[in-house]
Amino acid sequence: METTKKQTAAANRQTFPVAPRVWGLKTVFVNLYFVANPDGSWVLVDTGVKGYAQQIKNAADELFGENSVPQAIVLTHGHFDHTGTVKELAQQWQVPVYAHPMEFPYLTGRSSYPPPDPSVGGGAMAYLSFIYPKKPIDIHQLLVLLPEDGSVPGLEGWHWISTPGHSPGHVSFFREEDRVLLAGDAFTTRDAESAIAVMTEKREVHGPPNYYTPDWGSAHRSVEALLNLSPKIAATGHGMPMKGEELIWQLEDLVKSFWLKVVPKRGRYVHEPAITDEKGIVFLPPPVSNTVPKVLAVAGAVAVAGIFWMAIRDKNSKQKQSRQRQPQAYGKDRPFSHNRVMTGFPPTIDPEHDDPEAHTNNYP
Repeated sequence: METTKKQTAAANRQTFPVAPRVWGLKTVFVNLYFVANPDGSWVLVDTGVKGYAQQIKNAADELFGENSVPQAIVLTHGHFDHTGTVKELAQQWQVPVYAHPMEFPYLTGRSSYPPPDPSVGGGAMAYLSFIYPKKPIDIHQLLVLLPEDGSVPGLEGWHWISTPGHSPGHVSFFREEDRVLLAGDAFTTRDAESAIAVMTEKREVHGPPNYYTPDWGSAHRSVEALLNLSPKIAATGHGMPMKGEELIWQLEDLVKSFWLKVVPKRGRYVHEPAITDEKGIVFLPPPVSNTVPKVLAVAGAVAVAGIFWMAIRDKNSKQKQSRQRQPQAYGKDRPFSHNRVMTGFPPTIDPEHDDPEAHTNNYP
């Protein structure tokens, strides 16, 4: 199905263009991406923060036609800001969710991620990371392993690349024909620690978000692997797309100065990484005392609250302009015949009400 000029004009009110057949949508402070094939079929990459399901569906309708459904949802990783609406959308659309096997513990209720580290400092987004959602989600009925051959289900000409470090099973997506890269949080194109940067969207290459990166050695190798792809366009989880020579030379500088400029001077995971396996956390280094003054934490809270308030106001304004659609009835939690989920998972939990410590690896 070919996107019409009218649809494109409408979509531009919510989405931003990345490359041919690739559009992004910002949800508060994180991006998700719509990626299409030449025939109009499409895939959703990540699902943003919680509460944006309707806006995502509205943007999809504007891009691909009313009640359009993707071939699949694919995840760069399972952090809360990339999976906020994944369960709701996957169940309503009745489509599979693909992820790397090392992400499965955090998507099946088995384990929480290594805890964020506000002691790294750098800005309000880092200082307030201790309040971010930490509970795992459980979508095991919908979850499917990414193909071992590196192909991306539902997309022609794309392949996935293992880019761990920011999370154990983080992946990035690359289209060889025009060298378009969807890097997730392997690196970012704005300062992910700064609340001001979230509002200004100044484009510059940065490392992965410091407060949520538990393995800096792997993170460095992943950025180097992405630089070796020589991307012409890069779209990330945080920040607006970058392209051309500026992208390459900033990526080169990022790799060259990674341990001097990117890795924080102090922090829980700076000298020892968290160790994980296919079941979740194996080892965590001891926490580092957070010396951030309380006044900075309060200031950070005010700044983050301001960001959320503006985002919610913008979201409500856009929803008023959109036509109201009645939800379509779908089957409940239908397992997919092509599921290859590992066995031995714990019983389904309700991540909104259940205590994740009852089902997950304990950590300090």
